[in-house]
Amino acid sequence: MLGKFLADKRNLLRIAAFLVLDAILILLSVYFAFLLRFEGQIPGQYFINIRGMTLLALIFCLPIFYFYRLYSFVWAYVSAQELVSLIKAATFSFLLLFFSIFLLRQNPLFLGLPRSTIFISYFLVILFSGAFRFSKRIYLQITAKKAREEKEKTLIVGAGDAGEQLLRSILGSKENPYLPVGFVDDNPAKRGTLIHGIRVLGKIDDIPKVVRVHQIREGTMIIALPSAGSRAIRTAVEQGRKAGLKKIRIIPPISELIEGEINLGNLREIQVADLLGREPVSLDQKAIENFIESKVILITGASGSIGSELSRQIAKFKPVQLLILDQDETGVFNISEELKDKFTKLNFFPLIADIRDELKINRIFKKYKPNIVFHAAAYKHVPLMESEPDEAVKNNIFGTRVVAENALKFGVEKFIFISTDKAVKPTSVMGATKRVGEMICQVLQGKNKTSFISVRFGNVLASRGSVIPIFEEKIKKREAIEITHPEMRRYFMTSAEACLLVLQASQMGKGGEVFVLDMGKPLRILDLAREMIRLSGLEPDKDIPIVITEPRPGEKFFEDILTAEEGTEATYHQKILSAKLATNEIDEGKLNFALENLKIEAEAGNAENIKKKLKEMIPTYEPNKFLK
Repeated sequence: MLGKFLADKRNLLRIAAFLVLDAILILLSVYFAFLLRFEGQIPGQYFINIRGMTLLALIFCLPIFYFYRLYSFVWAYVSAQELVSLIKAATFSFLLLFFSIFLLRQNPLFLGLPRSTIFISYFLVILFSGAFRFSKRIYLQITAKKAREEKEKTLIVGAGDAGEQLLRSILGSKENPYLPVGFVDDNPAKRGTLIHGIRVLGKIDDIPKVVRVHQIREGTMIIALPSAGSRAIRTAVEQGRKAGLKKIRIIPPISELIEGEINLGNLREIQVADLLGREPVSLDQKAIENFIESKVILITGASGSIGSELSRQIAKFKPVQLLILDQDETGVFNISEELKDKFTKLNFFPLIADIRDELKINRIFKKYKPNIVFHAAAYKHVPLMESEPDEAVKNNIFGTRVVAENALKFGVEKFIFISTDKAVKPTSVMGATKRVGEMICQVLQGKNKTSFISVRFGNVLASRGSVIPIFEEKIKKREAIEITHPEMRRYFMTSAEACLLVLQASQMGKGGEVFVLDMGKPLRILDLAREMIRLSGLEPDKDIPIVITEPRPGEKFFEDILTAEEGTEATYHQKILSAKLATNEIDEGKLNFALENLKIEAEAGNAENIKKKLKEMIPTYEPNKFLK
């Protein structure tokens, strides 16, 4: 509270200082207008006109400048946008001033006032106020030239809006370590053009030549392509490596940027997701905003990889309240702190609860009355759930039923169940429990106004416990990386891409659908390991050995997205398909009877009986089998 008060006070003082300075500049503009009009000798009778015109100029200019947000700029990052706003504000102000003087022309303050002084004052106000606003940026650029020897020569990949904003941020920051040398961009229209004095030197394939000619090898390459697909980024990285560059930085995808802002603080190391991700996702932003805005949103499993990313993405669409629920109190604390820092106006509430606790979940729904529920809470690690199938059943099936039935009871608009590709032809307990979760949602659909929607997708790059963090730890320790089979393949998505598509699918769904996200092409885990080793500046099988072991229980060579029996139907979004499920084949009475029997076996902790009961419920489930 004190910090906010002090920040507000500093902001008010800053605005007051700029208002005073603008007032002085307006006064000088009017005075110099008369001085220029009378060639340096202002006749005495015109000083009353100067007073009258200065008074009107202050009355009109200062409020209009404030209305045009000319006191909300960041001094070091002032741009052409502020100049355009200044011209608009000055034009509007002086039009009002001109008509006021015309109406008051018989007043002694304006009697005999030369009209040319109005036009000269107008241009001088734009000149003086504009120069004042650009002064810090000009100063920083002049002083930056003096420190050129201390900075790293920097090549920027991408001469679009992101590259321009990045360059502006570099030029506006005295303390940054970068010295921009040039751009590269594949757009031929930009070749040879200047952006803030920095030239576009060639295309992306020219990076080795540009690095050699401009002696950048010991410097840095920054990839400013937040809207580009992984192919363009991969090409840039390959060319950078070919040029011998050791330092490569990147601006993350638009989906990871808060409110689309691009500055030096966004820069990070290249990650495997940047190189192995897929083409950028196009979304109906307005439809998602209408879906989320002014709603109370509940996310279960909110501290997990998907739940936390859902929290970040949903926060951008301004829900009336965001409820983040998990039994992991440290995880809830961490995501709460992040949301508090990044989304200062977000109304969110952290909740600690176990989804299997019927009384607590009931109280939460009764108290907060969520409109939309994203159910991401689940046990997901295949080998662990093979050894602890009772916990998988209790959490993934009966925990899901508790949350889903409360959603039904309290009239939630939409319940979105986060499923997995492992639910198709499951060979693991985890996959089987997620398929039963889909079945629960299907039988609850249509009982009242609540729409139940399931969304399936594959592995999330860099999620907790996935191969990427495990490989990273091995590489850090220079230990061998173990892969269960050289042909093991998996579908991968970035968490941001997956969650944005989940939001789009949720908005599209009418109820009863199982949506399937287009995962692109499956990736060989062996290729993933090799790329991660190279990203660390090491060589596969030379610095870090790769060892082939044996498949683990429940694993497949390839994950199925849909069974042949299901098939797909297209939706209006090219990356979201709908599974053709025979929902009428799920008998609610039989399902509930099977669930009660399964519950008894789960409480008894009998692993083999649990798998038998799951097999009875899901004919395609093949436990303890490694599918090729």
